[in-house]
Amino acid sequence: MSKIKKAVLAYSGGLDTSVILKWLQDEYQCEVVTFTADLGQGEELEPAREKAKKFGVKEIYIDDLREEFVRDFVFPMFRANTVYEGEYLLGTSIARPLIAKRLIEIANETGADAISHGATGKGNDQVRFELGAYALKPNIHIIAPWREWDLLSREKLLAYAEKHGIPVEMKHKQGGSPYSMDANLLHISYEGRHLENPAAEAEEDMWRWTVSPEKAPDAAEYIDIEYVNGDPVALNGVKMKAHELLAQLNKLGGKHGIGRLDLVENRYVGMKSRGCYETPGGTILLKAHRAIESITLDREVAHLKDDLMPRYASMIYNGYWWSPERIALQTLIDQTQKTVNGWVRLKLYKGNVIVAGRDSKTDSLFDPTIATFEDDKGAYDQKDAAGFIKLNALRMRIAANLQQKKR
Repeated sequence: MSKIKKAVLAYSGGLDTSVILKWLQDEYQCEVVTFTADLGQGEELEPAREKAKKFGVKEIYIDDLREEFVRDFVFPMFRANTVYEGEYLLGTSIARPLIAKRLIEIANETGADAISHGATGKGNDQVRFELGAYALKPNIHIIAPWREWDLLSREKLLAYAEKHGIPVEMKHKQGGSPYSMDANLLHISYEGRHLENPAAEAEEDMWRWTVSPEKAPDAAEYIDIEYVNGDPVALNGVKMKAHELLAQLNKLGGKHGIGRLDLVENRYVGMKSRGCYETPGGTILLKAHRAIESITLDREVAHLKDDLMPRYASMIYNGYWWSPERIALQTLIDQTQKTVNGWVRLKLYKGNVIVAGRDSKTDSLFDPTIATFEDDKGAYDQKDAAGFIKLNALRMRIAANLQQKKR
């Protein structure tokens, strides 16, 4: 069918990618290398190795990417206070460029001439994986089975699996999970089935990481987060690796019902899609980062970041992490973070993240001698404000005078 000799498959060991593994062997007559990423999704990954071995896979990669994921992808994104369409913290989007990077690295290591993924032809992930792959290896061949085969229903996938002796979990035989889910250390997402009716409320038993705010503890909990150059480095005085800190915040946020989102978003391919998300740790970090920036960033720098953020968010959502424009913008964002040092105290209570305090011993621009409502002993001359106001009003006064002359 093709000249492809070896393909690296992004492999979870689930129904879809298990079918893809066998399909690649049959349709392309090629050797398959499997790659399974541990991004903190909380699943046992060794069964994927055993399933791959059963189908004769000789080169099997199961990589712990948790620290790289949070340190080099999640935290740089949070330096920009990134939110897509006002609400989405991009938990799925930010994982894709790392997976694409590792697919290409493995292709280079193993001499593979193709990569393959299990993203459908309707979603954003196909775009994210492939834009990343092409940016890193321009002539790589990409196999996207969902755009080629006719196995376009669960029944056809199950029939193919049964015919070829592919193990199928009982949940799939019984109709499968009611949702399509994706999880990593930043979030867990839910799509499909019941959620395809945007008028229907998400079922309470769908949520896996967070309690409902109504069932969260009645007592608030205070936490302190320390920042260095815009990144969190310690929680409650304890220094932690990036992935450890985010994991702890997920537990704390989940306990207090923080980070649930029900969103109808605009996919890059053109359709609207409803998704529900749990991002407890990320929700806490967004609030904390904005709080420490509030006292350490110059006003115009902060406003410039806010102006650029939606564009930056769209780059990540649409799959342009490895693009020159994202890299250039990241350079600007990182430059702004050199003074973002200090600590933030937060109160977690029934779905809310409330800023209780913030300070920076080295970089605070908050000057109480000027900002005070009491006697500032001449630190600020209030008479200066008159000229400031008149100059800023000049263009409006000129326009108003003109309008009066026209009457």
